[in-house]
Amino acid sequence: MKKPLILGILFFLPVLFLLFLYPSTHNYNALDIVKENVLDITGFESNPKIQLKGNLTVLGFLGNKPMDNTIMALNLKELIYDKFKGFKRFQVLILVSKGTQEEVKLLKRELYQHDELKYWHFVYAEENQIKKVYNSLSSKQGLDVNLSTNNVFIIDKDLNQRGRKDDRTDREKEKNASVYGLGSYNCIQIAVIKNKMGDDMRILFTEYRQKRKGKFDSTTRRADDLKTHEKN
Repeated sequence: MKKPLILGILFFLPVLFLLFLYPSTHNYNALDIVKENVLDITGFESNPKIQLKGNLTVLGFLGNKPMDNTIMALNLKELIYDKFKGFKRFQVLILVSKGTQEEVKLLKRELYQHDELKYWHFVYAEENQIKKVYNSLSSKQGLDVNLSTNNVFIIDKDLNQRGRKDDRTDREKEKNASVYGLGSYNCIQIAVIKNKMGDDMRILFTEYRQKRKGKFDSTTRRADDLKTHEKN
């Protein structure tokens, strides 16, 4: 009697544990809108002509010296672009200064070592254009003297900047620490781009996937594993 009882307990305990976890692993909170009305890039120099509106965009700024940010660009490609390039309407868009075409060619050689970056675009702009786009974003840090930054931004199809209004850890929340947000992602900090940004991109794609299927519920939403969702 003892042996079947022990075997039964060992079998059912994991099942009960998974049942308890099931509701929390399939619900998710939408990625917050931290800024509306981000300035689009219509009229900027690019080939082919592209824009922010209607796309899910990772927006970056490499300014006057793109090659100085090679590590940032390589991290972004490996940890974000390569994971999401198959999803519908996804793009990486990098603003650079006019006159940097030769440096961009060199940077492309670094990025194109393994595959063509079909959904990665460099857009050339004047200094005032770059600043106007950047100033339309919510950011605690400004561009450096070369009009560049290691931070990238997530822009949705409706020109909203997405991120986290409350980026505190559970321990910080328990201690009632002051609320702080996350509106951009530092591509030099591997943990930030790999974990936080990767998770936030998954959440945003889940939101749009559910909207297309008419299943989007603004009260209960957070996905922690996009691998189960098909690529469109």
